[in-house]
Amino acid sequence: MAAVGGKHYKKIVKATGVETVGDLLGIFPRRYVRKGSLSELEELREGDLLSLVGEIVSSVQKSYQDKRTRRTAYRLEVRVRAEDGSLSLTYFDRQKHTADWRAAELAKGRVGLFSGRLKWFNNNWQLTNPDSRMYGAAAEDAYASMPDLIPIYSSAAAVNTWQLEETIATALDLVTDVPDVLPPTVRETEDLIDVAQALRWIHRPDNFGQKTRAADRLKYDEAFVTQTLLAQRRAAIEATVANPRPGAAGGILDRFDQRLPFALTDGQRSVGEEIAGELGRGHPMHRLLQGEVGSGKTVVALRAMLQVVDSGGQAALLAPTEVLAQQHQRSITAMLGDLALGGLLGGAEGGTRVALLTGSLNAAARRQALAEAAGGEAGIVIGTHALLEERVQFADLGLVVVDEQHRFGVEQRAALSAKAGRPPHVLVMTATPIPRTVAMTVFGDLDASTLSELPAGRGDVQTTVVPIQARPEWLERAWQRVREEVAEGRQAYVVCARIDPDDEREEQGEGRPPLRAVEELAPELAAGPLAGLRVDTLHGRMAPEDKDKVMQSFAAGEVDVLVSTTVIEVGVDVPNATVMVILDADRFGVSQLHQLRGRIGRGGHSGLCLLVSAIDPASTSMERLLAVAGTRDGFELSRIDLEQRREGNVLGIEQSGGRSGLKLLSVLRDEDVIARARAAATAHLASDPALSGSPALARATRRLEDSEQAEYLEMT
Repeated sequence: MAAVGGKHYKKIVKATGVETVGDLLGIFPRRYVRKGSLSELEELREGDLLSLVGEIVSSVQKSYQDKRTRRTAYRLEVRVRAEDGSLSLTYFDRQKHTADWRAAELAKGRVGLFSGRLKWFNNNWQLTNPDSRMYGAAAEDAYASMPDLIPIYSSAAAVNTWQLEETIATALDLVTDVPDVLPPTVRETEDLIDVAQALRWIHRPDNFGQKTRAADRLKYDEAFVTQTLLAQRRAAIEATVANPRPGAAGGILDRFDQRLPFALTDGQRSVGEEIAGELGRGHPMHRLLQGEVGSGKTVVALRAMLQVVDSGGQAALLAPTEVLAQQHQRSITAMLGDLALGGLLGGAEGGTRVALLTGSLNAAARRQALAEAAGGEAGIVIGTHALLEERVQFADLGLVVVDEQHRFGVEQRAALSAKAGRPPHVLVMTATPIPRTVAMTVFGDLDASTLSELPAGRGDVQTTVVPIQARPEWLERAWQRVREEVAEGRQAYVVCARIDPDDEREEQGEGRPPLRAVEELAPELAAGPLAGLRVDTLHGRMAPEDKDKVMQSFAAGEVDVLVSTTVIEVGVDVPNATVMVILDADRFGVSQLHQLRGRIGRGGHSGLCLLVSAIDPASTSMERLLAVAGTRDGFELSRIDLEQRREGNVLGIEQSGGRSGLKLLSVLRDEDVIARARAAATAHLASDPALSGSPALARATRRLEDSEQAEYLEMT
């Protein structure tokens, strides 16, 4: 950076963390403003960032009494006209000399670039204290001196867009040799422009055609480097030796299959065959199993674990919460019956044991679980982070199953895998459907399997939005529906966003009541609209034994209504629960709402999910709730969820410029680019495994591996 020079480079280094000229040139414009244009205001909303180029047609300074300081302050009211509209700007100053300087700087007839956040005030759109950059003294000269397309960069700390523009322009003039990460054959096949040309056109395009060609090249670079790293990881897995776990005819898996009270779906059978084949190979399986809520992932995982047990090995199931670990232990033990009592009185010959290891176990139970895992009596060991402790040992760990993998870091998974003599097979499960493009980018070193078919006998679930700001009486009807379901012998969930009313509250917004809390709402319901029903509570601050007791009571039908936080989001399976009321539903994400809804309708009875919200019915949050109500397709909802969030968060990083992750590539919109790059990267790595012929690509993949993005990628 020091070689670039320029009066702003020190501030840019401090604000963005860039270390090299390459880093600097990798801060791409966020958007472009055409000379003399103003964005269509109808397409924008309050708080959106707006940039415009225009001529000042009026500039009036006014003084007023500042109520806080009781001193004279100054307001400059400016009107800017562009070719396709005009906009008001307002500047506030407390010092007379500053106000006078600003009035002279923003005089009538001058042309400038203005950038700020939109505000609706006095029935008009305006920008308050926007950043400004003036061009020349006369309008005609100013328009002649500026480019047709002006790049707009994201501001960072004390650095604004034109300071970045000036410094990047200096760097472009100085740089003569830009390393190319693409092998020549790949660039030719893809018909992409030279990388140096791409950098010039992305920062200084003469027209949108140049900008598009530059973006196409740089997007492909991002995809190719990422896919090369993932291809290296897949190759490393293929080269690793693991103990084959082919199973045994007539073993515990065959006997389990014979006892199943239901038929496996076509998807469960197909995925099961894939997994069975990979477990029998001499290198470790690394497979992602994703599926719709209630699609039967646990049965698929259990059959894989039993195949490993039949091969003389053990399987560990790592769950993120004690509630989920306990649920897995109970459901798996129930499905196995006497096959889970190996070596015990009443146990089936050739059976195994299912051990549970969590932080809340008493000393005697912990000692027994540790002994059964270390001695091999427990073919299946289920637990939370407690499985990762050094004292936990296995006789022969052959398979690691990670449930809800996004809640675990790379160190945690590695700590569990390290307990095996040879690298174990790994099955990663997620109940949050992942679009194909995200799977190729974030989980690209895993083979992916998808379960989309629901088992027979699942009830339909109707989802309805309850907008209590517009229709407050609908909440009373929601509680009536709960009573009606309970009267039919069913059970209900009520989900709250908070545990205690005294929890730190987020800013509620004008006219909005406080968020409902479990400990406050449960007694209200028991004494009011749900009087006479058996109401209990469940949340994360309860002691583990108390949580387990409540869940067992609810599963046994001894509780009619469970008032809970999102601790019941995954893994909870109570087929008799048919209705769920989610209060302050707008505070939950799309995927989270879909997961919560998946707790009902798991038996043969239809379910009802009520999304209660006090927000404005015209808000974007209400649009999100209506999307959830409109479909049960988890993959469609996952796309909606990702589109509504900053896409940088898809990869677990922030797109702040500098050394961030994906800057131009969209994992949702650029599926074709990602797929082509994946195929090309795999083929290139096969011909040059060490990347000795592609030094720039080798450096780029090493750098990616050291970055925050790589840390997230490894969480798979």
